[in-house]
Formats: sequence, structure tokens, C-alpha cells
Amino acid sequence: MVGLGAVPVLAGGRRGGSAAEVTVTMRALYGQQNSPGEEITFVFQERENLPPTRDNDVKVQVRACALSWIDTKLLSEIKLEKELLPVGREISGVVLEVGRKVTFFQPDDEVVGILPLDSEESGLCEVILVHEHYLVRKPEKVCWVEAAGTVRDGVRAYTALHYLSQVSPGKTVLVMDGASPFGTIAIQLAQHRGAKVISTAYSLEDKQYLERLRPPVEGIRQPLVARVIDVSNGKIDVAESCLEETGGLGVDIVLDAGVKLYSAEDESTSKSQLLPHKHDIITLLGVGGHWITTEKNLQLDPPDSHSLFLKGATVSFLNDEIWNLSNVQQGKYLSILEDIMKKLSSSIFRPQLDEPIPLYEAKVSMEIVQKNQARKRQVIQF
Repeated sequence: MVGLGAVPVLAGGRRGGSAAEVTVTMRALYGQQNSPGEEITFVFQERENLPPTRDNDVKVQVRACALSWIDTKLLSEIKLEKELLPVGREISGVVLEVGRKVTFFQPDDEVVGILPLDSEESGLCEVILVHEHYLVRKPEKVCWVEAAGTVRDGVRAYTALHYLSQVSPGKTVLVMDGASPFGTIAIQLAQHRGAKVISTAYSLEDKQYLERLRPPVEGIRQPLVARVIDVSNGKIDVAESCLEETGGLGVDIVLDAGVKLYSAEDESTSKSQLLPHKHDIITLLGVGGHWITTEKNLQLDPPDSHSLFLKGATVSFLNDEIWNLSNVQQGKYLSILEDIMKKLSSSIFRPQLDEPIPLYEAKVSMEIVQKNQARKRQVIQF
């Protein structure tokens, strides 16, 4: 795996323009963390002029930027802590200028992409510099907000269902919390690939939303989700429901949204009460099944491992930043971004987005996102 040193790093703020240049002042949003473990506060910073456009840089006028949770622990582990953390990495916009070695784009192209982890640029800024290898063209049919709001969840869904498991016709996929922005895209990708989808719902509203999901083809009334398991009242057994739906064979692919590690685990939040126990997931997995987990601190006891061994099942960890931590598969990553935009253009992907938010409300919206209190994807529109 190639280290972070191989990933192109932007030079934001390192070099100033010439004295003859007209000074342009722009505001950008950054996160500030005074000490480890402390809550991030978000502040707007004034910035004057961008550094000169380097050979492989693309100058982009940002039209929309989606907000995502900042993983400060990951940034600390890979030595990317900064006094000011750039906010907003999923962007869509128009190319204003390109460096002399840029081959993929030219001025006026409409683009979309995810800024790298080591970027010094905040996506919540009117104009930014991006290395060309982090961008793809945005289809004309796709609006700015949908492009920026879908790209990260699309990458996560592809990573889970294509690279950590092989979704294919006839397989059964369980998507936990399917009404979330990520769950929605994962359901649509799995169903498009011919899989049978089961999903859990955390509320009556979520259940109704999932039951209304339909394929984009007109005239087809069959829902995307074959069975919605409402776990909001705590009375329904997820493992039992999945085994019943699959005739006792179990599920081929499980995509969780967090799990309970212990029976006596602190359930201080209502969401933690709704999470399945790790034993439930192992129970409902079929022979040769794949469990894709978002639980970075997952602990499996010897009996858990033995059960997985008997089923020939696998556990994989979903870290969608892996594409940014290593550029050894850069071409594959760009192909994923392009395919996400194609599916968005053909309405195969229909994201779970909130109403577009103006820039002056970005600080408040980012605070909500950082506390994991947003149920729909938040997108800032310029």
C-alpha cells in the first residue's frame, strides 16, 4: 500500500500571489479542536487569494458542498492533526482554470469529487484548488446539490458491496438503518445488481420511507426492499426475521450501522438500544456470508470466531477513506466516482438529501452533523 506521501497534497496557503494581483477575500469554514477529545467548534476564516495554480491543479468555483462527520481520531492516527481542520470535502462546481499539465479537464467543465484527507482546502469556500486526480465530470442532467450529496455515500456503497463483498443476482443483502443517506444508496445499488434486499427501520417514518422506495423504471410497482424490519419498539428479533425471510438459509451480505458488543452495554442513547447484538448478526449470516461492519472497535470472542469458521463467513471493516489513504488504485477509484454519477444521472441512485442550505447557515449545520444528529445528508449550496 502506498503511504500518504504518494498522494498529491494541495499547497493552500503556502505561497502568495504576486504584488500586482488584485486581492480577493473569501470566507471558508474550518473546525477547531483545542485539545484531544474536546468538541470541535466551527469558525469562518477570511482568506486572501489562492496560491498560484500548480501544474496538476484545477481551480474550481464551488457550487455545492456536502457536510460529513470529521473523524478527528483517524486524523490524529495518521498524523494529520491541524490547528484548523478544513470542513466539507464532497464538492461539485465549475472549472475556472487548469494547470499546464492537466489533461482531464478544461475551463467551464462541470466537475464533482472528494477532497483528500490531507487537503488544506475547505470545500466550504467559493473557489478552491484541487489536484485533477480527485475529480470526475458531472453529467449535465445531475444538479450540483445531488452530485455533492451522493458522492461519498456512493463510494461507501461501492466499497462495501463490490470490493469487500461481491453483490450479484440471487444474493440476499441486509442493510441496517436503510433510511439513512448511506443505507438508501446501498439498497439502490444492491437491488440494481439483482440482489434481494432486507432492511431495518428505526422509526415508523423510516419504515414508510423504505416501503415507498421503487425502482426508477416506470410501471414497476415492486418495492426495492423485500422486507422492512421495524426495530423501533424493541420487540422484533432481527435474526429471526431474516432467517424466516430466507427460509432458514441466512443472509449472504450484512451491512451494519453499528453493533452492540456486550449484552450489558451502556445504552445511554435511543439509537444504541436499536442496534443489533454481534451474536444476532453472526446468527443470521448464511454459509459463506460476508459481514461488512462500520464498527471500528469490533471485538470477537473465541465462540464468535468459531461460529464464523463453521459457516466459512468473513468479517470486513468498511473504511471508505482507504481510497484516499493510498493512491495505488487511483484509476479504480475514479471509475467508481464516474459510475456513481452515471447512476445518479439515470435515477438509479436517488439520494436521501435535506433541503439545500445557504452558506451562512453552514456553521450550525456542521455542528448538527458532527453530533451525528442529521438524518438526511446536509448540502450547502452556493
